[in-house]
Amino acid sequence: MNIGIVCYPTYGGSGVVATELGKGLARNGHKVHFITYKEPARLLDMFVENIYFHEVRLNDYPLFEYAPYETALASKLVDVAINAKLDIFHVHYAIPHASAAYMARQILLQKGIDVPVITTLHGTDITLVGKDPTYEPVVTYSINQSCGVTAVSESLRTDTFAHFDIKNEIEVIPNFIDFSRFKKVNKDHFKKAISPNGEKILIHTSNFRKVKRVEDVVSIFCKVSSQIPSKLLMIGDGPERQNMEILARNLCSSMDVRFLGKQEAVEELLAVADVFLMPSESESFGLAALEAMACEVPVVSSDAGGIPEVNIDGVTGFLLKVGDVDGMAARTMELLSDEAKLAQFKKNAFEQSKRFDIKNILPLYEAYYMKIKEGGNCK
Repeated sequence: MNIGIVCYPTYGGSGVVATELGKGLARNGHKVHFITYKEPARLLDMFVENIYFHEVRLNDYPLFEYAPYETALASKLVDVAINAKLDIFHVHYAIPHASAAYMARQILLQKGIDVPVITTLHGTDITLVGKDPTYEPVVTYSINQSCGVTAVSESLRTDTFAHFDIKNEIEVIPNFIDFSRFKKVNKDHFKKAISPNGEKILIHTSNFRKVKRVEDVVSIFCKVSSQIPSKLLMIGDGPERQNMEILARNLCSSMDVRFLGKQEAVEELLAVADVFLMPSESESFGLAALEAMACEVPVVSSDAGGIPEVNIDGVTGFLLKVGDVDGMAARTMELLSDEAKLAQFKKNAFEQSKRFDIKNILPLYEAYYMKIKEGGNCK
């Protein structure tokens, strides 16, 4: 098939999933066309057969205070669909991709070309931004006008029906992991550099937004490190980073907390970690936790959103209520102070992660593409 994928090209979860899905589809022989405003982060510095990138360019006109990206995207979708003979549009993150794809589809229909639209919901496009009255009517309409709709977790599917007047069916196809990349590897030399005296290593990765409750990560670590010699690796960047650096200095030894910024090879950092912390207020799925589990790192997390569909309480880690810093610290110390239990949880985490191997999930998308192409719910 010739598949047009629309996504945000950043390090965020939806862009990562869309890019890795496209790479997997390309390996299976499909021609995949990424259509966005810059090359996706997970495609940089590599050539992948069967993958094409089409840049959405915005011209600078004095009339526009804000460039009309949605219009430019729709026009680019029409252009790529015609010239690459696309069979399907697969748009990731509803805003503004679903509405742009709907517009493109209507233009193409007038030209006698039918390219079905599949919209994949990822999380904040529904649970946060999408509910804003500024966007809600368009989000609802675009989802209902999509030929197919998928969500990355049962929790997100439930939230979508709860908060929007959706008439379409929503298929749950979970996020996935590529085990050719995310796997336990020997990085003992790296671990020695981080914890020269054998300190335990805790790790957190996110975009450092309020919803990730990064302050809880620092607070949990400071409680743990007061009892068990430990180091904390903070991976990522975002609006809360500076506040967290100040908090770390005030609560515990800032020398034990390393802010490493955005890291492309995050799997190498996960390889040396003992526990992954995810105290998020909201998570549609918990992809960062899954990546940690694939590297044999148990997860101490909140029970928000789709996280319980990934992290099994008392088996692969622990689930606690949002904001329960004391409980998360206690559970983390429970793991770090018992080597046999920690080893078992690491094994369990890896076994659970294998359920989400891209080799298991990719056929679900391919089957869904065929289903929608052959009929679907196109209006």
